[in-house]
Amino acid sequence: MASFGVWDYVVFIAMLMVSAGIGVYYRFSGGKQKTTTEYLLADRNMSIWPVSFSLMASFMSAITLLGVSNENYQFGTQFVVINISYGLATPIAAYLFLPVFFKLQACSAYQYLEMRFGKKTRLVASLAYTLQMILYMGIAVYAPALALEAVTGLDQTYSILAIGIVCTFYSTIGGMKAVLFTDVFQSVLMFAAIYAVIICAAVKAGGLGPIWEAAEKGGRLELWNFDPDPTTRHTWWSLVIGGMFTYLSLYAVNQTQVQRLQTVKDLKSAQKALWLNWPILSLLSLSTSFSGLAIYYFYSTCDPLKQGRIKVRDQTMPLFVVDAMGSMPGLPGLFVSGIFSASLSSVSAALNSLAAVTLEDYLKPLYAKIKGRPLPDMQSSFPTKVMAFIYGIICLAVAFVAQFMGGVLQASLTIFGVIGGPLFALFSLGMFTKRANQRGAIVGLVTGIAFSLWVGFGQPRPPLKMLDFSVEDCSQFGGYNSTTITPMVMAQRLDRPDSDYFYLYRLSYLWSVVLGYVLTFIVGYTVSLTLRWLGHQGTERIYLDNDHVYINTDLFSPPVAKHIKRALARHIENGGEVEITKRHGINKSDFTHL
Repeated sequence: MASFGVWDYVVFIAMLMVSAGIGVYYRFSGGKQKTTTEYLLADRNMSIWPVSFSLMASFMSAITLLGVSNENYQFGTQFVVINISYGLATPIAAYLFLPVFFKLQACSAYQYLEMRFGKKTRLVASLAYTLQMILYMGIAVYAPALALEAVTGLDQTYSILAIGIVCTFYSTIGGMKAVLFTDVFQSVLMFAAIYAVIICAAVKAGGLGPIWEAAEKGGRLELWNFDPDPTTRHTWWSLVIGGMFTYLSLYAVNQTQVQRLQTVKDLKSAQKALWLNWPILSLLSLSTSFSGLAIYYFYSTCDPLKQGRIKVRDQTMPLFVVDAMGSMPGLPGLFVSGIFSASLSSVSAALNSLAAVTLEDYLKPLYAKIKGRPLPDMQSSFPTKVMAFIYGIICLAVAFVAQFMGGVLQASLTIFGVIGGPLFALFSLGMFTKRANQRGAIVGLVTGIAFSLWVGFGQPRPPLKMLDFSVEDCSQFGGYNSTTITPMVMAQRLDRPDSDYFYLYRLSYLWSVVLGYVLTFIVGYTVSLTLRWLGHQGTERIYLDNDHVYINTDLFSPPVAKHIKRALARHIENGGEVEITKRHGINKSDFTHL
């Protein structure tokens, strides 16, 4: 296996120094991360551009570089359709969900759930989010370990330990400002790594035309699959609908993104940042997709997995870097730097958000209960950093399990789907319905998560239907020995037909988020109505008075809030009083103009 040269190490070490330097700089500048507002929300004075890049880099880092390129190499170009779903979902997140969080100005998104439903709902939801992000961080650390092993020959175990330790150190000392600016630096490296692959392949192929022709000949060009069968892995239906729900579960209600969006000064700036995120995200996704076709051109006659040169297909792009760019000093180092720093930033952002949730949802309520007074802001920073360190250690352990979850792209999207879908439904119940209550919401959430985990990770599952790979000419890669064919490939050939598998296990992984959302919403709303009919709905937290007339409209999405205000306006016209709502910032003038 090839190894780094001197210049590769220079580039790689320079990346580490810059990334760590950004963290150290913000640790000792400004307020020196002594308050939670500075450490977790960057003093709410960030500009739009770094936040936009950070939104993209949060969940689309090393997983994108390896996963999306490998997706197009193995299965073809159908996956690019998911970019349409990003555009369709952006206005929903920006105008229906984001305004609610900005009105509350809460560090934890789950504080909304306490205000809308109660403390138990907030606790259950934050625990589910914690599980989701811990699983995701394991994938985020495992992905660059694959690249390091392929490019440097370093064993995955040592790679995971090295990445995890550096991520944990950086996350512990750096606040949100460091995370955001490192994301910008990391994004530049990501684009540089992808375009280095494309340019290098184009030079060797004699232009982009031969790359496209090889992809067409190999059956990699597919865009118009409208098959309504939900067991088909990627179609327009699964990518657009499943992609929208996945995007909304991440960008509309996920703590990591909501927290980043609240680092700007006002709602309009946050909405602009979210809109700018879409073209940046799609540009990276489309570029990475084409890089997969470029790599296929290079290995169209000698697939490296069938040849036995790599262990899993997610190592295909790093191997290409070794084969095609190894003679160019510094380029392999640039590529590994892009993947490593991507993981560094993503994990640091996740750790920062998990620390915020732990502080706001667990530590502060516990402190207030024991001491009888709120935790002072100046004493909040240290325990937050301790929690970031602890979560870093946990993510190391999960990273060692991540190798059994399948391809990094599908594994990450499945994790987001099975947890994110039910959580998204929980927020939707709160913001779009008046009758949902805490007891019904919790039953719906637990039911949805249990069902989604069962469908998303239940076994046995049919093997993935990949496109054909050739080993007809491996002379330039040292020849081909049929005894090196991997057990995975043999298993795919000998396995039983898909019809023998349980139907739900055959569904496309993209439907997990949709099923989880729909089941959670229906069960939560139905149970809420049933409990209300039986008189066991519990405390109704949306009302501002004991007569259940006046509603706190800040808890609802803008269209729903507007409808409620109109109803209140009619009540006022009929002689109703609104004095009780003044302490909540609502007065008669809010309704008389409607």
